[in-house]
Amino acid sequence: MSETPNVGAFAIVPSNDLEAAVSFWERLGFTHTNTVPEYRIMQGWGCEVHLIQAGAPPWNVPEEHNPFGVFIRTPQVDEIAALVDDLIIRPGGILRHREWGLYEVGIAGPDGLLVRIGWPSRLMKSDDQ
Repeated sequence: MSETPNVGAFAIVPSNDLEAAVSFWERLGFTHTNTVPEYRIMQGWGCEVHLIQAGAPPWNVPEEHNPFGVFIRTPQVDEIAALVDDLIIRPGGILRHREWGLYEVGIAGPDGLLVRIGWPSRLMKSDDQ
């Protein structure tokens, strides 16, 4: 982690299995930057996500219908999607240009976490627009 943090916001995501969550984020190209066992700071693609072990309120993760989600805004949408093709939510989450102006993909994360990765369609340098 750099000595001077970037200004911005990041998600704190509770996980029922913190080690599985760390592995998921590593697969997306993130690395953990701290050594505190119950709280992991993950960085990658110019983003930061914090993971915490669920279990006690307010960090309970429901068995179904996880209310949490993370959006990664990056132009490397295709590159990240290729790392986790088997986790792409199909049919609705497939990689494509959306009517709301984003080129994005939906990924099924740990504990039912929705992870969306996208970038404005108008800024994408691709032939599939």
